[in-house]
Amino acid sequence: MSRLLLLLLVSCVPPPEPPPAPAFSVARGFIRDREGRALILRGANVSGHHKQPPYLDFHAADDFARMRTEWGMNSVRFLVSWAGLEPVRDTYDDVYADEVVRRVKLATDAGLLVFVDMHQDLYGVGFAGGNGMPRWTCDEANYANYRPNPLWFLNYTSAPVTACFDAFWKSRDLQGKLVAAWSHLAERLAGNPGWIGFDPLNEPYWGSIPPDVLEANRLASLYRDIIAAVRVHRADALAFLEPTGSRNLGVPTGLPTFAEGGIVYAPHSYDGDAEQGLGFDPARRQLLIDEVAELRAEADARGAALVLGEYGGMAANPGIGEYMDAEYAAAGQARAGAMYWDYSKNDGYGLLAADGSPKPVLLAAVARPYPERIAGEPGAWSMDGATFRFTFTPDFTVKAPTLIALPAGTFTATCETCTATVQGGQVEVVAAAGAQSCSVTVTRE
Repeated sequence: MSRLLLLLLVSCVPPPEPPPAPAFSVARGFIRDREGRALILRGANVSGHHKQPPYLDFHAADDFARMRTEWGMNSVRFLVSWAGLEPVRDTYDDVYADEVVRRVKLATDAGLLVFVDMHQDLYGVGFAGGNGMPRWTCDEANYANYRPNPLWFLNYTSAPVTACFDAFWKSRDLQGKLVAAWSHLAERLAGNPGWIGFDPLNEPYWGSIPPDVLEANRLASLYRDIIAAVRVHRADALAFLEPTGSRNLGVPTGLPTFAEGGIVYAPHSYDGDAEQGLGFDPARRQLLIDEVAELRAEADARGAALVLGEYGGMAANPGIGEYMDAEYAAAGQARAGAMYWDYSKNDGYGLLAADGSPKPVLLAAVARPYPERIAGEPGAWSMDGATFRFTFTPDFTVKAPTLIALPAGTFTATCETCTATVQGGQVEVVAAAGAQSCSVTVTRE
C-alpha cells in the first residue's frame, strides 16, 4: 500500500466522539447538571431512625413519591451507619448494604436525587445515645468508664468519648477501615444514576485536637482518601464535605480547598437557642441569615457549591413557623441547597407526627417553591406570604429551561423579560432574547 493511500485512509476515519459530560459537576459556586444549569437541592434527611438498629425506617415507594409530588422536594440525604455496614471488623453485612441500595433506588425512581451520609453522633454505638462507629473501633475500657451527662451534647466532652475520637484520628488503620467501608458501599450504589454523591462523615468531632488543625490535616486527608475510593466506582460522584461540629458553634472552618473537584460544602444550620429547647426568637432571624451568608463565603473561597446538610426544628416549640421561614430566607439569600432534619414520624423534628399525620405549620414553612434548575446564574429567592420571587441572569448557551419546583397546590406565575408556564408541579421559565436579568413571581392561589 502506498504511503499516499495510507494517509488518505487514515484521514477518512472520523475523530472519536468526546466523552459525555458528567451528569453532575460543580462550577461557579453551584452543582451543575449535564445541560449546564445550576442545580439547587432542597429535600430532607431520611432519617433519624437510621441511627439505631435495624438502621432503617418506614420509607417505601409512596413515601419518596410524597416528597417529590406533594412537598416539591428533589433530593434526599440518606443516612447510613458504619456499625450497620461493618458490625464486625472486616465482615460486611451485605443484607443491610443491599437494603440501603434498594431504598436509594426507591427514592431515585420517585425522581429524587440522593446523596448518602455516613452518620455518627457521640462517636458510636458503644456509648449510650451514640451511633455510627462500630463498637470494635474503640477500646472497651472507654465504654465501661462512660458516665452519660443528662445534657446530651455535653457528652462529646467526656473523657471516654474524646479518647475514642483521639484514637480514631491517630490511627491510619481505623481510618482505612472507614475508607474501605465507603468503597464497599459505593461499588453497590454506582449503577444508580440518581445517586449523586456522598457525605463522608456527619459532624466530625475533633477530640483533643484543635478543630482547625484537625480539619486542615487529618480530616482533609481522610476526605481525600474517601473521595479517591468512592470515585474508583463512580468518577463523577459529588463529595459533600462537612466541617467539624465546631462550625455549629460559629467557629470558621479550617478545611482547605480540594483539588479533586466536584466538591460541595455541606455544613449544618441550627439556631442555638432553639436547639436547647427554648424555641425561636424572631429577633435572631438576621443572625441566622448572616451565619448562612458566612457559610456561602466559605464555600466560595474553596470553589465549592453550598448545601446545608441539615436544618430543622421542633414543631411543638414556640416560633417554629418563624424559625423555618428564617432558614428558608437564609438559604435563599445565600443561594444554597438545604435538607430538612428529618422525614420521620415523631413528636420532635419529624415532618410527620408519631401517628403519621402531617404537621401543618412545619410543612407550610418547609414545603415551598424554590428554583430547582437555573439556566444561568442564580440570584436570591424569597417568600413573602403566598408570593415567591426569584431573579437570575440567563445564560443563552444553556438550551434547557429554568425550572422552579412547586409543592402541591394551585399557582400562577408571571415573569419580567421571560415567559413562565406552570405545568406538572413546576414552573418552566424561558428568558426573552437578549434579556440581561429575569424576575419570576409565583403566587399560591
